[in-house]
Amino acid sequence: MAKIGLGTAAIGRPLYINIKEKNTSKPFDKEEFIREGEALLDFAYAKGIRILDTAPGYGLAENLVLEWLKQRKISDVSVSSKWGYTYVANFSETAIEHEVKEHSLTKLSEQWKVTKELLPSLNTYQIHSATLDTGVLQNTDVLKRLYELKKKHHVAIGITTTGHNQLEVKRLAMNVQVENEALFDSFQVTYNVFDQRIAELVDTDFDRKIIIKEALANGRVFPNVQRYPQYEAHYDLLLELSKKYTVEIDAIALRFCMDSIKSDIVLSGANTQKQLAENLKAYDFVLTEEEIARIKMLKVDPEGYWSERKKLEWN
Repeated sequence: MAKIGLGTAAIGRPLYINIKEKNTSKPFDKEEFIREGEALLDFAYAKGIRILDTAPGYGLAENLVLEWLKQRKISDVSVSSKWGYTYVANFSETAIEHEVKEHSLTKLSEQWKVTKELLPSLNTYQIHSATLDTGVLQNTDVLKRLYELKKKHHVAIGITTTGHNQLEVKRLAMNVQVENEALFDSFQVTYNVFDQRIAELVDTDFDRKIIIKEALANGRVFPNVQRYPQYEAHYDLLLELSKKYTVEIDAIALRFCMDSIKSDIVLSGANTQKQLAENLKAYDFVLTEEEIARIKMLKVDPEGYWSERKKLEWN
């Protein structure tokens, strides 16, 4: 069964692509934000979470994780990180640009200097949002450098993907070899009750690590018929199952990802202890084959799904 890990994007920067729930006039306090992040990491550890996913593109998240591991003298947590995005919003709620993508050897070298401090807890190093347009999967200098890191530091090398063509990107990455050896050991993918296309890639013979992100579809799993009337059937079924298992909808959505596809890790994106506690209730039950089949019937066209995602704001 897949294990639940904690994605740290929401505790590393004050804004994230999501459905806005409420307005607040409270000014951003960086020190308080750090304390809240540390408290969530403490809570996650106390609740048994031993997997963290981070990135320099997540604001202060990577450094927060590093300092937390050092201060708590924790050695039994596995960390995955990434390279390729630089956070540029400076924690401003009015920032127009939040992150800059660059898949160059220079950026890899620059960000690795910091990320390597996570060793030996670091066990997976990923290209952050690998796409066809950056050409990173054909950049021989970058690929060779990643191979060197893999061999020298014994870390798995992976990619994360975003967009309607993530299946195409994954298939291309599966064929990348350096020194006649497959480079990529790990794929971090978007998979949820709406966009299920990545399941076409994963079967019983698939031998790479699968990490599922955006299991809650940036908040779209929560009933919002006014904004998304096309998802009424999804909401009806999710509500039905949440009542049956006496959990919130987020636990149902996470459990679907754990039961319906061969995966190793399903990431929670919680940024409060209450959210994480609700997410972890996904461990308390198992969906039946009939229930999984009913949810699978509700899969949507990936292009429409990602078109919707592009319209979400940083909140």
